[in-house]
Amino acid sequence: LSEKVGIANVNLSKIKTGKVSAIRFSTLNAICKALDCQPGDILEYQEDTEE
Repeated sequence: LSEKVGIANVNLSKIKTGKVSAIRFSTLNAICKALDCQPGDILEYQEDTEE
C-alpha cells in the first residue's frame, strides 16, 4: 500500500495507529483510490480528551 500511495511505510503505520495529527487530502485520496473505498470507511472521529 505504501508503494501505491507513495508514502513511506513508517508514515503509513503512523496513520494506521493514529499517531498523526493531520493527513494531507492528497494522501487520503491516494489511500482511498488504492483501497477502492471512501474516507469514512477508514477514518473515525474521536473527541480530544483534555486532562
